[in-house]
Amino acid sequence: MCIFCKIVSREIPSHIIYEDDTVMAILDISQVTKGHTLVLSKKHYDDFMDCPVETLAKIMNVSQIVTQRINDRLHPRGFNLLSNLGEAAGQSVDHVHFHIIPRYNENDELTITFHPSNRNERLEDTAKILKEK
Repeated sequence: MCIFCKIVSREIPSHIIYEDDTVMAILDISQVTKGHTLVLSKKHYDDFMDCPVETLAKIMNVSQIVTQRINDRLHPRGFNLLSNLGEAAGQSVDHVHFHIIPRYNENDELTITFHPSNRNERLEDTAKILKEK
């Protein structure tokens, strides 16, 4: 049983800030920033692509509710909402979940950087591949 399934079944304690029949939101034990929250499905699905669309819609709805609550009470300057898919993307728990990470300033503990590449010559080829049915 994965760690999130153990949290859902109350085998492992957590700080639950939202719960319904489908979704649970808990404070991340690592707290990258104050209020860092995980929104997860109560039923086990390995990742975003494995999860039924109805459950994903509920996760997104709850993510919006929780983000608004964090915004109203902790007053960050922004948010990152992310889900890591696969080991190469940093997924460390094989259970669908989204991180809500409040951002208070550009010098906090989280760094996400996009570096432009010189691969624009491949855009047409990539677009063609992705448009194919």
